[in-house]
Amino acid sequence: MRSDLINGEYKGKDIISLDQFSTSDLLKVFKVAKKIKSSKSYPKSLKNKLVTLLFYEPSSRTYGSFAAAVKNLGGNTIDVLDPKNFSSVSKGETLEDTIKVFECYSNAIVIRHPEIGSAQKAADSAKVPIINAGDGIGEHPTQALLDLFTIYENNQKLDNLTGVIGGDLLNGRTVHSLIKGLGKFKNNKLYLLSPSKLKLSNDQLKEFSKNIELIEIESEKNLPKDADFWYWTRVQKERFESIQDYEKVKNRFIISKDLMNKYAGKKTIILHPLPRVGEILEEVDDDPRALYLKKQVKNGMFIRMALLTLILENK
Repeated sequence: MRSDLINGEYKGKDIISLDQFSTSDLLKVFKVAKKIKSSKSYPKSLKNKLVTLLFYEPSSRTYGSFAAAVKNLGGNTIDVLDPKNFSSVSKGETLEDTIKVFECYSNAIVIRHPEIGSAQKAADSAKVPIINAGDGIGEHPTQALLDLFTIYENNQKLDNLTGVIGGDLLNGRTVHSLIKGLGKFKNNKLYLLSPSKLKLSNDQLKEFSKNIELIEIESEKNLPKDADFWYWTRVQKERFESIQDYEKVKNRFIISKDLMNKYAGKKTIILHPLPRVGEILEEVDDDPRALYLKKQVKNGMFIRMALLTLILENK
């Protein structure tokens, strides 16, 4: 099993969880991403490489940015979208067998799957690197890397920060990975704004609180003034068994110009892993502090280019 600590060496490693990264490991990815982002032409570090994009769940940005990352680096992709309906998975093929098939064709596999632990399960079966593109409500490590990189670019640091995370914290895999990432740096404080039914579970709160100060709030009135960033998430309809339960909590907290005028500072950046479904009004999009459709999305491609280069580049 290669899904162990990075320890400064990315070559051939699985990327399953933010638990694998040290602060220096994160900064190494950011350094490579920054170099690629500022270059006039992209390096062909994946020339003659083939990466399978195995997506059991729908995706726009993660799938698109991985595809763009591989191709911009000179590689190619095998695109397997909705394998439950359009592959041998529909005939009962196991995850392990699917992984063993596609590792015969490719140098790495990027997987998104609805079950927690599926990425680790794939890594245990594979002889090529596995990259977790989201395992149910577990983690989404590459999203956290791009979120952290965006915060880092804006603040030139990842310590001594005050942030707000709003929305579905219980089911938000991007939230879980981001908290883990920020917990690796000193003196960070996060205000967690969510409906009571979508708060972190007691186990999650206990685990995450070991490395970072977490303050749960249930009203916009308790938002800190002049936070360094707001990270908003949608309430995930697909995680609810009852549409009635979803309707009760969707769009409980909405970012509007008025809310920003009351509580956001001049340097407070607004982030969202997307897609949004009403929790950030379009009137906010033109605000220079709103980075979710601008810098944050584009950074997703650069971070994934950096990660793939570190894992697969021939040296």
